[in-house]
Amino acid sequence: MTNATRNDLLGTYRNAILAWWLPIGLMVLAIWLPTGPKTAVWVVALAWMGGACIWNNRRCGRVHCRYTGPFLLAMIVPVLGHGTGLVPLGPDGWRWLGLTIGAGSGLIWYLSEKLMGRYR
Repeated sequence: MTNATRNDLLGTYRNAILAWWLPIGLMVLAIWLPTGPKTAVWVVALAWMGGACIWNNRRCGRVHCRYTGPFLLAMIVPVLGHGTGLVPLGPDGWRWLGLTIGAGSGLIWYLSEKLMGRYR
């Protein structure tokens, strides 16, 4: 086992669940909440996951984390904009935000590691 693999937060189920799957689950559960609480849950979850990605990149050099971390943190802006009504995205705004976050993260993960490898 290399040092990068050993330090990778995705290397254990416990860490992966705490860093990413728990916040994703909370975001999904929050879909049925009113806008205010939903916005708060999504902002905290995105900040948590983005921070975990950035930390993981610093710990082990995981390539996709270098890009998904800033992407997740950047997605806080449209979530706050829609949640506060400053940038109304229509009746399907939350769906579009969720799809953008999920598809964007997945695409970044797949393409970055496909093109540059797992660790740097």
